[in-house]
Amino acid sequence: MKLVIVDLGFGNIGSVGFAFERLGIAPEVTGVAEDIQAADKVVLPGVGAAGYAMEQIEGRGLAPALRGLRQPALGICLGMQLLFEGSDEDDSDCLGLLAGRVRRLEASPGRPVPHMGWSRLDVSDDGIGLRSGDYVYFAHSFACDPGPATVATADYGGQIPAVVRSGNWIGAQFHPERSGAAGAKFLRHWLER
Repeated sequence: MKLVIVDLGFGNIGSVGFAFERLGIAPEVTGVAEDIQAADKVVLPGVGAAGYAMEQIEGRGLAPALRGLRQPALGICLGMQLLFEGSDEDDSDCLGLLAGRVRRLEASPGRPVPHMGWSRLDVSDDGIGLRSGDYVYFAHSFACDPGPATVATADYGGQIPAVVRSGNWIGAQFHPERSGAAGAKFLRHWLER
């Protein structure tokens, strides 16, 4: 299996790569559109800002390749947010693969922004390799709108989408590479799709 992690020149590429290596898969890291299109599975990782990430995607000519993928593809954290139409972060247009907009989390008592730490999932689709009650690790200040693609949520001053799924794309707002056994289970399940 050829697993590609999209290289945008920043982000959590190393930790995502190590997570797959622990599962016995050596991913290729590339920012070349043809290599991404030829992969069996593609991961769009992310730590950073939406505007800068989209500048990198557009500047490297990767937007058409990412929009045109038909193989299983996974967006992690910012990589999930980039799947939506736009983001309030940097007032960015994103890839437009999912309807909706990413918005800044609202701070409230006991719920600081960024949301950093472990949160329990409420899973509505058992086809993602996770169950309600699983704890996973989040580190984000923005979250996508809930919508028809939402298949798991976490409570952070209101329900926020933790996993979305549409067509060949699945997105995780949490960091599976930092979520222990639950994260490994999620990644293994995605690899076996």
